[in-house]
Amino acid sequence: MFSRQRLFWLHQPYDLEGSDPDFLRAVRDNCAFHMARCPEYRAIADHIGFSPEQIQTIVDLARLPVLPTLFYKRHAVFSMPRWRMAMRVTSSGTSGRFSQVGFDWGCLLAEVPMVLRLGWRHGLISPRPAHNVILGYQPHRQNKTGVTRTMFGLTWFAPPISRTYALRYGDGGYVPDLDHVAKALEKLGSSRFPTRIIGFPSYLWFGLKRMEELGLRAQLPKGSRILLAGGWKQHYAQQVEKPVLYGLAGRILGIQEANINEFFGAVEHPIFFNACKEHHFHIPVYSRVIIRDVNTLEPLPMGKVGLINLISPLLRATPATSVMTDDLGYLTPGEECGCGLRSPYLTILGRVGLAEIQTCAAGAAELLGKGEMP
Repeated sequence: MFSRQRLFWLHQPYDLEGSDPDFLRAVRDNCAFHMARCPEYRAIADHIGFSPEQIQTIVDLARLPVLPTLFYKRHAVFSMPRWRMAMRVTSSGTSGRFSQVGFDWGCLLAEVPMVLRLGWRHGLISPRPAHNVILGYQPHRQNKTGVTRTMFGLTWFAPPISRTYALRYGDGGYVPDLDHVAKALEKLGSSRFPTRIIGFPSYLWFGLKRMEELGLRAQLPKGSRILLAGGWKQHYAQQVEKPVLYGLAGRILGIQEANINEFFGAVEHPIFFNACKEHHFHIPVYSRVIIRDVNTLEPLPMGKVGLINLISPLLRATPATSVMTDDLGYLTPGEECGCGLRSPYLTILGRVGLAEIQTCAAGAAELLGKGEMP
């Protein structure tokens, strides 16, 4: 019953080998929970002949029922009633559809030690108050997106003095105002407290370019950081290489590469992936990653490029134990990084729109017969 809590309270966040028994136990319990309470998930599991007892080794994780993120964008499936959930969040919906994912109270209690332990491990937690500039949406009751929740949560790694948003809510909708952010950053250069800039890399790029156009510069105080969450999404055509982005941040804001942190996650897989000092996403104990062949969906060895399959026993309100993303990537042994972490790290090459994912989602949908979202 408490296998999930035991896993998420482990003291060594990157000791994958040492955490394997706890991870496997939590996954078995998680699958049993969803199969008992979600008819749609049980139908899929029965169709492939899956039972939780089959998960005895890490290799067995490949046998889990895999649901693609596209499936969650087309179906609302849950393993508990709404009144038992702590909250529902959605994906950003950049493709026109969005996922709905439920968070139970036990999930939130498990997330807290994970976030604190990884935040401490990567030097993000500070007792010194800081201003926050969020290159994203201002929280509002109408906004249920997971990324808004995540960015607001990141402001609590240091006691927040202020929050300035690039997208402010007013008159029933969001209004972008990069000029407001640019001028706020220039003003914060004279503060005696550091500033933390939080947002997508694309928004950071557009904001820095706007400051450059306006002729604005800011030498932000010592201890200032940039926290980048997510990828370039619909702005992939304007994507620039990291050295170019980091170089511009140094020239415009005085924040050097060592103080730029990156995160990776998904609303269907809300695990707090932090990049190391070499900018690699090492896999934490709360997750496991399988790279699958694009054509056969069979697991691939280290170094081979394929679809990224994310596994975690965190969620109980939504059956998302094993999720297939529409991202391509590959795994590399941790020893090759040089940062000191021995956990393998994930390299994400970019998002794709593949027929195989569409087919996988459609196949799962045929087994359900209900749950279709409008």
